[in-house]
Amino acid sequence: MRLAAAVLRLLWRAATVLALLLGAVGLVLPGLPTVPFLLLAAWCGGRGWPAIEVWLLKHPRYGETIRRWRERRAIPRNAKWAATGMMLLSSSIIVSSALDDWLRFGLPVLLLCVALWLWRCPDH
Repeated sequence: MRLAAAVLRLLWRAATVLALLLGAVGLVLPGLPTVPFLLLAAWCGGRGWPAIEVWLLKHPRYGETIRRWRERRAIPRNAKWAATGMMLLSSSIIVSSALDDWLRFGLPVLLLCVALWLWRCPDH
């Protein structure tokens, strides 16, 4: 039983590190969001690495956003605008590409659904 718990904790920690790495890549790579990966890292950390979860919740730049999401599922308005802009840009690239029709039109519809969900979340 103790081995299974240790393995599970190790898997949660690996997921935490992966999410943190993807969030770090999002800091420098346009189009890859940072905050969703930090939300995921905090969630995974809460299950296998509580110190990282606390560090993320107290982070001077991202801590408040993570706490607002956890408490009220709130997304800052500037993040909504940035995400919507990126989805519009992505959709225009996808529609003008040589992909199969189901992808060229299906992916923008999916992104529209994400944008509608996003704007239904509270701002603060």
